[in-house]
Amino acid sequence: MITGKNYIGSERSSKGKVTYKTINPKLNTENEWQFTEATEAEVDAAAQKATEAFAVYKQKSDKERAAFLRAIGEEIEALGQPLIDAYTSESGLPEGRAMGERGRTIGQLNAFASLLEQGDWVDATIDHGNHERTPAPKPDLRKMQIATGPVAVFGASNFPFAFSTAGGDTASALAAGCPVIVKSHPMHAATGELVSSAVIKAAEKTGMPDGVFSNLNSKGISIGEQLVKHPAIKGVGFTGSIKAGKALVQLGANREEPIPVYAEMGSINPVVVLPEALKANGETWAQKYAGSINMGAGQFCTNPGLILGIAGAELETFGKHLAANLGEQPSNCMLHPNIHSAYESGKQQMLDAEGTEVLAVALEADGANDGKPALVKVTGDDFLVDGNLHTEVFGPFSMLVECASKAQLLEVLNELEGQLTGSLIAETTEVAAYEDVIDALRSRVGRILFNGVPTGVEVCPAMHHGGPFPSTSDAKFTSVGNDAIYRWVRPVSYQDWPQELLPDALKDGNPLGILRKVDGTYIKA
Repeated sequence: MITGKNYIGSERSSKGKVTYKTINPKLNTENEWQFTEATEAEVDAAAQKATEAFAVYKQKSDKERAAFLRAIGEEIEALGQPLIDAYTSESGLPEGRAMGERGRTIGQLNAFASLLEQGDWVDATIDHGNHERTPAPKPDLRKMQIATGPVAVFGASNFPFAFSTAGGDTASALAAGCPVIVKSHPMHAATGELVSSAVIKAAEKTGMPDGVFSNLNSKGISIGEQLVKHPAIKGVGFTGSIKAGKALVQLGANREEPIPVYAEMGSINPVVVLPEALKANGETWAQKYAGSINMGAGQFCTNPGLILGIAGAELETFGKHLAANLGEQPSNCMLHPNIHSAYESGKQQMLDAEGTEVLAVALEADGANDGKPALVKVTGDDFLVDGNLHTEVFGPFSMLVECASKAQLLEVLNELEGQLTGSLIAETTEVAAYEDVIDALRSRVGRILFNGVPTGVEVCPAMHHGGPFPSTSDAKFTSVGNDAIYRWVRPVSYQDWPQELLPDALKDGNPLGILRKVDGTYIKA
């Protein structure tokens, strides 16, 4: 049942006076539920509970935490159709997308559970001492990863399940041994409350401490700011706009005890299309990229918002095919009237920008908040001169940049800001002639694709979903895949500790049976 209250640990609380409702963007009307914004006192109460819970939770074994994560997935699935209905009512996304994203979210939880059950993630490293060494004895040193403390997670607008309440940030932090306080996204507060109820129920079923998870409602920025500033919080996970992400990073850095804010922000995900590939399969690539640009109303962080090529008949024909295919794409409902309004405004600025040629723009849509796809073309000269053309337009929009030469293509790539993904569309026979272009693309991205579309982020150990600033605040870390856990841990070394006092992961007998680096060699013995 949706109550509109906050979760302070397992306690439901609504002490504030500020209330709000979510919007059904499909119907363009308010949903029935009313939510009470958390107060400063409730933020503090959640933080204090998280601190107390951390003392207990960090001592739980990997297998106990794995059981907790699996139980969360089971409880989410047990919510059934009411959860799917809340998701579609608050996001405007279709039921099929809701079912798929729920499956991905449960899959993420189970993936981190498997990581814990395997146990190797702690990166146990042992260098045996040698007290006979001269001129100075060598100490016995053993290192492993440990949890940092309570983590604040900001729900994302575009993934109400997978990047929100029990999404990748929460799952990875809980896996690491860190309690989580979620600042629920105001656009899908009912979805967030239902998922929160599943997390709380799973915590109670598996004997986790009260305060290991809390969920706070807020439609403004003050509660999120207070959460980041709170001395109990040791790290922050965020997915959203560059403006909000940079503000949170600054808040974390300006604290008396600075903390890391792992922010995933804007990305236009450049695509480099080479001539031979366009000559061979230009029409096919145009069809695939039209679908990718419009997928989910263009509201994916990996939406291909920039396509770069070298002027010529191949690029000209490709642009015509892409425009035709995009013009045939249906308009899809966007997540919220505010997001739709921002898309229309950003799109119009690009349509009106000096030097842009409109190749495709849909003029009609069925719903008030449907995102109408658009494609514009600019020359490499104009793109280099006008920095505003580099700006992300969040929605089904893309820009084709016609570079005068390979040299200008390289110049454009070198002028780009950091991105989550970069794609190369090429015939293998032409790759050797563009090694410098490929290197420039790779230097700007966290994931580089060959002959594919960037939309779709596989959840697996080899995935890196992050990139140079401003796509993320720290390019070394990923928000998707097993390595996401390393945002919430830090290494600690034990020097000359007796065997019986060491953590199991560092004992000579290796009671956990995990892979460890012992005197420079990886072994399980």
